[in-house]
Amino acid sequence: MPPGSVIGILGGGQLGRMIALAAAPLGYRCAVLTPEEDSPASQVAWHTIVAPYDDAAALERFADLSDVVTLEFENVPAQAVAALAARVPTAPDERVLAVTQDRLKEKTLAREAGLATVAFAAVERGDLSAMRETVGFPAILKTRRMGYDGKGQRRVDTLEAAERACRDLGDSLIAEAVCPFELELSVIAARSPGGEIRAFDAVENAHENHILRTTYAPARIAEAVRAEAQEAARRLAGRLALVGLLAVEFFWSPEAGLLVNEMAPRPHNSGHWTIEACRTSQFEQLVRAVCGLPLGDPARRHDATMTNLLGAEADDWAEPVADPDTHLHLYGKAEVREGRKMGHVTRLLPLGSHIADGNG
Repeated sequence: MPPGSVIGILGGGQLGRMIALAAAPLGYRCAVLTPEEDSPASQVAWHTIVAPYDDAAALERFADLSDVVTLEFENVPAQAVAALAARVPTAPDERVLAVTQDRLKEKTLAREAGLATVAFAAVERGDLSAMRETVGFPAILKTRRMGYDGKGQRRVDTLEAAERACRDLGDSLIAEAVCPFELELSVIAARSPGGEIRAFDAVENAHENHILRTTYAPARIAEAVRAEAQEAARRLAGRLALVGLLAVEFFWSPEAGLLVNEMAPRPHNSGHWTIEACRTSQFEQLVRAVCGLPLGDPARRHDATMTNLLGAEADDWAEPVADPDTHLHLYGKAEVREGRKMGHVTRLLPLGSHIADGNG
């Protein structure tokens, strides 16, 4: 796609904002479709349509504006992506969303690709027989669709607790074995329309109250584990035949090894550090992929820590903005809520710092 073309972005959050900011230096404009007024992405986009994702007239206008459509939020209705795909290329397409919107299909795909996961089983309409046989207790019951930052899931230690969770969470669930892991890792891989795949370094993620607090780049893992995680992300991206980005989250422990947990076909919170610390950021890489450009070099130029600013923490912007080694990103959200991601800060460190000092 030549400069001047328009990238349509489904979703108006901070990921869309950073996609639009990365597209501009390459000469692309971005149009946003979002149900939210004054969204973070709309503040920097060329054009915004404020409408529900299932508004047929809005989808037509959006398709007419766009030369390609991508997304910053994978839980848009699949039928909306299918409607757009009839008029304009979509990257990723509805086939990818059919898998990544469903935790059971994600785990099944990973197993089919020869990758390890925790034990899991489908739980339909409260039928716990497969869970009792395959997973046992304790377990995590999750909704198969939607849910993020710990929402839509429940740890259960007994059959009675599982029955209560089924009543609370709904009819279509997945049960997963509890995994005593040492580290949570993630890798982001990009795939071009021609099948070129490049992966960023594996990073280590620390959570508070099920919300990502800090990402450490690179992760404190052996080189063999790093290479295994990158290869797993590349294998899943290839198996999905997606165009764009695939973020893959892993559990790791010396006993269990590397286990695929979840995946998302979009930029990922754990990849924000790449903006300053890599030769090509995850957002520029997405733009390159969906526009058919050669993929950029994902190599690290620095070690880094990325910390989310949650709720009122973003009010303390003056300190990080005064630090020459720290890069502040605020998302332009008007409403401050406890636990809401209002921005992030990335601190750059010399290459080798995390390995040398055990940071994390």
